[in-house]
Amino acid sequence: MPPAAETVPDRGEGARTAKPDEHDDAKPDDANPEGAGAHRPGRAGRELARLRHSARLRAASGAAFLSCLVLCLGGALAGSHPFGPTTRNIVDHGQQYLPFHAYWRSLLLGDADGDLFLNWSSGFGSNFLGDYGTYLSSPFDLMVVLFPADRIELALYVITAAKITAAGGAMAALLLTLRRGPWPVAAVLGAAYALCGWTLNYGATVPMWLDGLLAFPLLCLVGEWARAGRRPVLGPLVVAVAWYANFYTAYMATVGAAVVLLVRLLTADGAGRRRLAGLLRAARAVLVGIGLAAPLVVVIFLATRVADPTPEVAFTAVAWTEVFARLLPATASVASPALFIGTPALALALTLPFNGAVAPRVRAAWTAAVCLVALSMQWEPTHLLWHAGASPNGIPYRQTFVLCGLLLMAAWLSIAQGLPRAPALLAAGALLAAMTYAARGSAVVDRWTYPAFAAALTLAVLAAAAVLLARLLARRCTGRLAVGARALPAAAVTLLVLAQAGETAVTAGRIEEQQLGKVAWAPRLGPWHEDMARATAREDAWPRHRTDPGEVPGGNDVLLVGGQGADYYSSLTSDTYSRTLSALGFGFYAKGRHPVGLDHPVTDALFSIGTRMRSRPSAPARTDEPPEATITTTRSAVPPLVTVRPDVRLSASGVRFGDSAFANQELLLGTQVYATPAGLRRTDGSGSVTTLTASCPAGARLWFWAPAFKGTAALAGRPPVDFAGGLPSVQGPMRSLGTVPASGSVRIEVRAAEGTPALPRQPVGCLVQEKLDSALRRLTVTGATAVRTTGHTLTAEVPAGSTGTAVIAVPRISGWSCAAGDAPHAPAQRYLGLLAVPLDGETTTVSCAFRPPGLRLGGALGALALLCLAAIGFRHRFLRRTTRVHPQCTSGSSDGN
Repeated sequence: MPPAAETVPDRGEGARTAKPDEHDDAKPDDANPEGAGAHRPGRAGRELARLRHSARLRAASGAAFLSCLVLCLGGALAGSHPFGPTTRNIVDHGQQYLPFHAYWRSLLLGDADGDLFLNWSSGFGSNFLGDYGTYLSSPFDLMVVLFPADRIELALYVITAAKITAAGGAMAALLLTLRRGPWPVAAVLGAAYALCGWTLNYGATVPMWLDGLLAFPLLCLVGEWARAGRRPVLGPLVVAVAWYANFYTAYMATVGAAVVLLVRLLTADGAGRRRLAGLLRAARAVLVGIGLAAPLVVVIFLATRVADPTPEVAFTAVAWTEVFARLLPATASVASPALFIGTPALALALTLPFNGAVAPRVRAAWTAAVCLVALSMQWEPTHLLWHAGASPNGIPYRQTFVLCGLLLMAAWLSIAQGLPRAPALLAAGALLAAMTYAARGSAVVDRWTYPAFAAALTLAVLAAAAVLLARLLARRCTGRLAVGARALPAAAVTLLVLAQAGETAVTAGRIEEQQLGKVAWAPRLGPWHEDMARATAREDAWPRHRTDPGEVPGGNDVLLVGGQGADYYSSLTSDTYSRTLSALGFGFYAKGRHPVGLDHPVTDALFSIGTRMRSRPSAPARTDEPPEATITTTRSAVPPLVTVRPDVRLSASGVRFGDSAFANQELLLGTQVYATPAGLRRTDGSGSVTTLTASCPAGARLWFWAPAFKGTAALAGRPPVDFAGGLPSVQGPMRSLGTVPASGSVRIEVRAAEGTPALPRQPVGCLVQEKLDSALRRLTVTGATAVRTTGHTLTAEVPAGSTGTAVIAVPRISGWSCAAGDAPHAPAQRYLGLLAVPLDGETTTVSCAFRPPGLRLGGALGALALLCLAAIGFRHRFLRRTTRVHPQCTSGSSDGN
């Protein structure tokens, strides 16, 4: 942009031709306590600082508004909620973030069974503080209480939009801190960052990652403050909020901010001691900030160590043609980096290496930083560094937002002092054409990719032409033509906005449409969920017994509709919990991190599920209609949550689960309830058909268990039952095939989806109801007479004289402590994956309490960091007072801070 478009005084374009702006990059606007203009005396310096602050505010506001507007426009083009009927609940958005926000709202309003430490609803009792820190700890997530319970989807969309909007504003403010320039262009580039391909393809449906998108420019600002010796207290607080909101992407943002800081230090004027001091101040801010967030970060870290492990992933770099393709609009993939920032912004970034108006060392440093970060994403050791040492399952390029931010900083540094000269524009155009041509055969290229690219490039060329024409008229014309030339920069900005906004809106809409066709989705919340929530609330009898709502669309059912069940999907799902349920015949998704409920009378008894809700969908699920279903309620007599097992002595217990889910259920129940199928025989027929024959007691319930099997199984004369196993990702649950006929003869036809059916050694169990009823009566009579729970504690009264072991139907995850009677609490013992407390015949009460592991250590680190922050603040205040009393000390105060 020419100087006419600037909003603050600057050296003008003439200075560019005389000497490259070598020193401008070394002096940020915040270079000293009074702003960039503080070296100027009196009113002039204060006025200049005010103008620059006003420019930042305008740029941030403009970027925020443009980001929100384009995001909504993209949703409208896709017809997705809340601008259309189509669901946005793809993969984890519908299975994790939406349910967790629904539960978070209930907890904040006092309607949940648990508290911030423990979630009694999911997973039969799970570590909620870890889940809170993973999914819900962003300050933006508190907005969920502003919406009614039946508008959770709208609440989550508003939270998502607010994070994206804030990220755009923060980047625009950062750009004007890095270098002075026209605020409208900074606003456009800030919006381009907020709506980069990473946001549209990943972040918009994984809202917790958006906190990292916002954290990156904020942490870069912390680096600028550290360079200048300013805001020593605010800096660590910003770091703390970033790590508290989402430590995972905050880690990536911190690495990216470190890259930016190193580039700024390398390109700055001044002595090496001054640079080192700035680096040390930045390191101090990061360490103190992380320490302040430690009470939550340590809890999450320890929870990940006991989480169900996912299979190791070997990183494979994607072809560079795919990387180039992801720079183009309307491309979507989870296997390659989503680098789209808009064609005009990309073209400007590509001009930096060739822009002679920028100092050579600045060009070289920023170009090297962008290239090295891009290369680091393709090399396994640095790929692991970006992801804290563990290659992630699913999306491998989660750090892409950092590279998008660096590209936009490069674009800003090249345009801030005016449109680059023709040689730089032509060189960038040639480079852009080469990358676009190389990407032509990529599978991610959409039918809208090249039309959108061409339209945006055309508008960008027209914008550049308007600037060049204004420059020409300003030099050669006077009078009316010169006055008219002043309108051309505004026209150029308008064309730039249209190019960026239009291309981004089309990209957002196309990505949403493509995702629905490529990945798993869940329908929008609707009458099914609302009816189930009301029915569950009517039946809820916790903690007398559990009420399981069964399956509703989306997963994490109890978080959406209430009750207490097995369904639970989290990155922190305990390995103990997952293995226990798998051994008992439950199924799972997501490689074990999403156990799902099992509709079975034995497991209902084991986990005290006294009321079970079942749903019959009215129609197949659709992407554009809320689901409906008919709901039925079944009540059963089950033992209490705490049962007494006189025959179990924990000190001598060496029992372990075996390889049969039927035997494991009996082991935990304490009695035999299945009749072993006599003469079980397997006959493999032609194709993928296998026949199982056996004899069972007449009237027994026939159950089929084959966790790795995918296909159908049918008892003779009964309709087939579907099984969808596929280890290691999916484990099929145990399912009933019907009742054994009066003859006692069992014939099961098993049809595999492909190949020979994968069946365990004992795939069939015949449940004898009389035996189960007898076991339930015994456990009920000897079980707890009363059970009480609070947010994270459980107390039970057991019959006088009880001996053996009290078995509590709660998974023994890390953090539980228990005691019998008045004895002090000690780490809880376990019996086959559940909480267990030894009884001596004298005590009549059992109590347990949950404290998330790492809370004490994190609290201690947080307290230490708070003391350090107080000391830093006290020292800064002391130095400021000293400076006022002894002005001659001013020159040393900056480095001292």
